[in-house]
Amino acid sequence: MAELFRRVFSEGFRAFFLGAAVWAILSGVMWELWLGAQVSGATAGLSDLSMAPHLWHAHEMVFGYAGAAVAGFFLTAVASGRGVIIGALVAMWLAGRAVLWHSASLPPVLVAVVDLSFLAALVLRIANQLRKRLNPQHAIFLVFLVTLLAANGLVHLEWAGVTHDTANAGLRVGLMALCGLIVVLGGRVTPGFIRNAMNRAGQPPEALPPHTPRLDRLAILTAIALPWSVMIPMLAPIMALALAAIHGARLSRWRPHWALRDPLLWSLFAAQGLMVIGFGLWALAGWGIGDEVGALHVLGLGGIGGMTLAVMSRATLGHTGRAPVVPRIVAVGYGLMILSALTRWLAADLLYDWYDALVLVAGAAWIGAFVLFLAGMIPALTGPRVARPAPPPPPPMPPHMKSSPA
Repeated sequence: MAELFRRVFSEGFRAFFLGAAVWAILSGVMWELWLGAQVSGATAGLSDLSMAPHLWHAHEMVFGYAGAAVAGFFLTAVASGRGVIIGALVAMWLAGRAVLWHSASLPPVLVAVVDLSFLAALVLRIANQLRKRLNPQHAIFLVFLVTLLAANGLVHLEWAGVTHDTANAGLRVGLMALCGLIVVLGGRVTPGFIRNAMNRAGQPPEALPPHTPRLDRLAILTAIALPWSVMIPMLAPIMALALAAIHGARLSRWRPHWALRDPLLWSLFAAQGLMVIGFGLWALAGWGIGDEVGALHVLGLGGIGGMTLAVMSRATLGHTGRAPVVPRIVAVGYGLMILSALTRWLAADLLYDWYDALVLVAGAAWIGAFVLFLAGMIPALTGPRVARPAPPPPPPMPPHMKSSPA
């Protein structure tokens, strides 16, 4: 058991991907139970919360689940940490979940300080690493992480009674910061993985997804600006629609037919596609066409949920020496995540008479996706690294190429 704990806390992706998946399941189950009680007419509620249950649910998806998933990625790709550092950060993240759950009996300032400390410590950790070795690509990720911290601060300002109307804005700023991060990250890893697959298949260079530096720069700038456009209601739909067009143009050039050949590839591609659709739906909702909550769930479940699930799978396999081939049950989980997003959108926008049932189905699909993820990835997340097979020896040199004796 001691060896297991040492291994889990030896690398950021192990501890935080496990924590993110477990919390996705637990918080999802609690939300489903609360929704079920409301549908059945029961009076059961989340009585330990100082905020409305739907606000707790939104907060824990954006800053609880996604915060852990992002931390696992950053602490692996940007700033490594081991042992005490990882353990301390996990303890801070868990403390944030605990104080939110018992917020009704705790001072609001204490809840805010404890919850915000995790993201603040993560920002400092990443910033310190960048100070030692500046990497412009990683610095862009830090911008989104700082935005996520500021967004959580806006939420707590209202919950602490300092402001009167910043919680909803903070939740949306945080969600859009995660969406922007995924647009940037997805624009790097998705076409790269597709190129690798096509290279392995012997495709000629001209058939590979082309590099699109101008579109990439536009996507990055728009993704950075999008979260803060939330504070200007007239501007937000324009920014969202612009990012949908820019990212959609990039997506169309990534050879989507090749993404269908591998669950890891199509899950990444599907998450990016749902992100584009979600931006478009959110822009229309800002102009009074369609339901905003449905659009936000397409972004949150399909885009953020789908992308984090795929990246957690790929990073876990790669960093433990395993081949980038997910177990079949994990691939089924990818499909459940897409089902969750589409079902939740249908409930909000089209099938109103089935709203309660579809929302519960969407929640069950979300929980199922992470149950299958854990079932398939636990051996990699908790087990030792697998030694990569040695490359085959070079073929013997033909006799005529050997140097003749002097």
